[in-house]
Amino acid sequence: MIPLVAVAHGSRDPRSAATVADLLDVVRERAPGLDVRGAFLDLSAPRLIDVLGALADEGHHRLVVAPLLLGRAFHARVDLPALLAEAAEAHPGLAVSVADVLGPSALLEAAALRRLADAGVEPGDPGLGVVLAAIGSSHAPANARVAEVARRWARTHGWAGVAPAFASATAPDVPTAIARLRARGARRIAVASWFLAPGLLPDKVAAQALAVDPSARIAPPMGNAVEVADLVVERYTAAWEFARTA
Repeated sequence: MIPLVAVAHGSRDPRSAATVADLLDVVRERAPGLDVRGAFLDLSAPRLIDVLGALADEGHHRLVVAPLLLGRAFHARVDLPALLAEAAEAHPGLAVSVADVLGPSALLEAAALRRLADAGVEPGDPGLGVVLAAIGSSHAPANARVAEVARRWARTHGWAGVAPAFASATAPDVPTAIARLRARGARRIAVASWFLAPGLLPDKVAAQALAVDPSARIAPPMGNAVEVADLVVERYTAAWEFARTA
């Protein structure tokens, strides 16, 4: 098996890198024998370009880079290709196959629902409104994916409603989503996390929700949920199989 380099965005918040490390430990458990390396696009160490260089120095000629990104927004479409182009120039003998981003996937949804259950929230409560909170992007299709998940959950989980919200400048924000849920009859509020790891933006989401409703249930980020680990292995396998047959 060729090495897997799992690359996350990175954060100044040390909880983020620690959560990525925990997730990769679960990946190793789910795929024994797989050489798994962690890397970051920015803000955290080690940076992707350094990990790729180290693998090249170790004599590896092929590997798979798997983005730990929930959607195909700016980091997947611009930052990652730029870093891979830099690595290709520095190490022309290194063949890199790039796996798909993590979303959309039923496994991601299962992980988010697992974390919601960890916060004490179960399906079938018609008095509950659920905010599905994500980072938000200037790339509209990335936000539309989150809204699709919210609509699907609203149809299938028996809550008063599910409304998307975004932590960035993208609308709607968390207070707006809560207001929409209350207009649909929600008496209680829970926040589902469409985040991989803790950090400034998940903290912002939680603070906004609790400012509106101090009793709101706040789900933690997906983190090292086994569904996320299995999805990373699935993305790696698909990329490697495609490279072998191309």
